[in-house]
Amino acid sequence: MSGWLTVLLRLPYLAVSSVFAFIRLPPMSDMDKDIEILTLRHQPAVLQRQIDRPRVTRRTMLPWQRFSTRSRGPG
Repeated sequence: MSGWLTVLLRLPYLAVSSVFAFIRLPPMSDMDKDIEILTLRHQPAVLQRQIDRPRVTRRTMLPWQRFSTRSRGPG
């Protein structure tokens, strides 16, 4: 029953927010629209970089440190 209540409350909210979005878009210039589109495209890229970044710890760096000291050779 609470699922139906959520849907019934969400539908008017979506309708009203869609109307406000529709009213706001026509007065925007083409440059404003382009900036908004670029910003919205950039957001997922930033979030993806934050998620995929590996954690660097002493344990993960140890093999790289050993490899770098072995590969230097004499000199």
